[in-house]
Amino acid sequence: MADDRGPGPSGHRLKGSASGYLAAAAEQPIDWYPWGPEPFEEARRRHRPILLDIGAAWCHWCHVMDEGTYSDPEVAEILAREFVAVKVDRDERPEIDRRYQQEVGALSGEGGWPLTAFLDSEGAAFFGGTYFPPSDGHGRPGFRRVLREIARVYRDEPGRVRETVRQVREALARGAEGPTPPARTLPRAAFVDRVEGEIVPRLDPVHGGFGQAPKFPHPAALSLLLLRAYLRGEPARAEPVLHTLRQMADGGIYDQIGGGFHRYSVDEAWHIPHFEKMAIDNAALLDLYLEADRFAPGGRWAATVHGILDWTRTELVDPAGGFASSQDADAAPGDDGNYFTWTRAEIQASLPADEARFAIRLFGVGVDGQMPHDPQRNVLYRALAPSEAAAGVLPANRDPEAAARAVTETLRAARARRPAPKVDPALYANLNGRYIGASVRASVQRDDPELLGPAIRAADRWLRQGIDPDRGVAHRIDARGGHGFGHLDDNAQMASGLIELALRTGERRYADAVGPILTMIVDEFPDDQGRLRDLAPRLYDGELIGGELRPSYPFEDQPHLGAGPAAVRALCRWAAVTESEPFGAAARRLWEPMAARTAEGGLFSAGVALAGAELDLPTTTVIVEGDGPEAAELWKAAWSSPRPNLVVFRGSPPPPFRLPAAAGGAPGGAAVRALLCEGVACRAPITAAGELARRLAERPAPG
Repeated sequence: MADDRGPGPSGHRLKGSASGYLAAAAEQPIDWYPWGPEPFEEARRRHRPILLDIGAAWCHWCHVMDEGTYSDPEVAEILAREFVAVKVDRDERPEIDRRYQQEVGALSGEGGWPLTAFLDSEGAAFFGGTYFPPSDGHGRPGFRRVLREIARVYRDEPGRVRETVRQVREALARGAEGPTPPARTLPRAAFVDRVEGEIVPRLDPVHGGFGQAPKFPHPAALSLLLLRAYLRGEPARAEPVLHTLRQMADGGIYDQIGGGFHRYSVDEAWHIPHFEKMAIDNAALLDLYLEADRFAPGGRWAATVHGILDWTRTELVDPAGGFASSQDADAAPGDDGNYFTWTRAEIQASLPADEARFAIRLFGVGVDGQMPHDPQRNVLYRALAPSEAAAGVLPANRDPEAAARAVTETLRAARARRPAPKVDPALYANLNGRYIGASVRASVQRDDPELLGPAIRAADRWLRQGIDPDRGVAHRIDARGGHGFGHLDDNAQMASGLIELALRTGERRYADAVGPILTMIVDEFPDDQGRLRDLAPRLYDGELIGGELRPSYPFEDQPHLGAGPAAVRALCRWAAVTESEPFGAAARRLWEPMAARTAEGGLFSAGVALAGAELDLPTTTVIVEGDGPEAAELWKAAWSSPRPNLVVFRGSPPPPFRLPAAAGGAPGGAAVRALLCEGVACRAPITAAGELARRLAERPAPG
């Protein structure tokens, strides 16, 4: 058959792409197209199927497939002759990734990255999987063989392709993407009880976390269990959560040298991670460790929070404003975490002999963190407490905790001389909104106003470039402005972050942006059955392939909080700080279809359950009046309280924030004081931070 490809050198269409993942593929021998109408028109013209590759700059196995499979001349030749090849960055185009993850999952039961899908010329998947080596290996069929068979089937058996497409669509219609089932039968409290009852038995009593390897942190599930323990007044119920957080902070999933968490652990003990670090995960875990510090102050929480913030400041903060999206797992082709791992000899070369022995004991070198591909290399994790690691190794008069900090800093300086994995500088709204809110809470709990700086610069940049009064929040901003409007997660997370920043700073410009964003969520994102979609059709500015973009409903956790529950939480929070019942009613109304759809979702329904539990909480408002050190102590005591649905104002807030009506009737008295209002009643003014903390530690009365 003649080769009737259009002209153009391989990869030329990806050169200059704003996506680092796409730009890196421009030198491959594949004639890649970016997502858009052009490759589908070409596929129809040539009567060829589409090969769709979806990956990301941080993805280890995407690099392996790029460096091996897509650099293979024979693979390139088959693709050029028999296919039209399309490459997508899943961070840049989450709506494309979401839909094809669902379609490939329905076809093969597989999912993740790289996602390898084969589509007809209208964009429907008929075969797919994840990683494929160029030839048979790794327990998987070789890509050359797969390509030849897919090309044959598409050419010779079009009826088989059409039948597969029909089956996939029917499977999706029967599942979570289909019509909403009858109205739920469980009251909200019973739904929350049910989800909690499904996830508690999955807790690993030894290592913490849920289930067996691989293990993801699941912040929403852990936050739900902390909330429930607090509301019951039963701290013992929180111990499995706190145990999980300690195990994670001591494990290799936490970067013991540079701070921040890797994406997940490949073993059940949290010792060996997949090494990519995701901003969205670290923002969620920053919030979770701050929450643990409010619930049970002390322990490893402060050090872990410091580590996340330090890595964030070092690697993610854009001086012009914004938080970058991720740090790669690999520093070079063929790498597998070498930047983050250590041999015994490397530690010995970096430290004096006694400190090297101490570090080897402290970090379990040679015990349980060896890399499977190279047992000489070790993931560092806290195998012993510093006092245990120091016994018989360091002088008796040496402080073990100080020694641990010293060797960590020395190893950090040594590691800094290695080639570091790249950071993807792309600025995305959902993770920036999450980081803004977490940074605000950290700045108060850690009594560090400097932590506000990155949050303020990120928010101000989005206000300038990425929030449009007619289209809401842009998914991405860069020097050209905002791009990719109409995503629920971006609007929900940015609104949440701006609420917290407005409360912390008292700056009206942040509060003024929130109401229109949330109104847009309520007006534009629900379908005709009241289900929040991931995209709003009127706002979405992406390309439509085949005339439509199938509706999709982001209720489940991923494993970070789903966009649907994030939107409900933002609406609930805004209702509390503005005394606006219409927003509260919208939150309750939009939560209902989520509960109906996720009643059997177990662990991945935790975000919906968390949002549902918060809907029924009474609002507690603290108004701190006055200035000086005493007022600052009252302010910190309020923000450090474990009480949920807590609103803290510094004096009379600007509109649209509103104080409870009862606050206006508080008696005069001290110039520095705090008013504590619960529901429609306010207590007598409080002047001591300790007394305020004690009052807030009491469980609130049911709403």
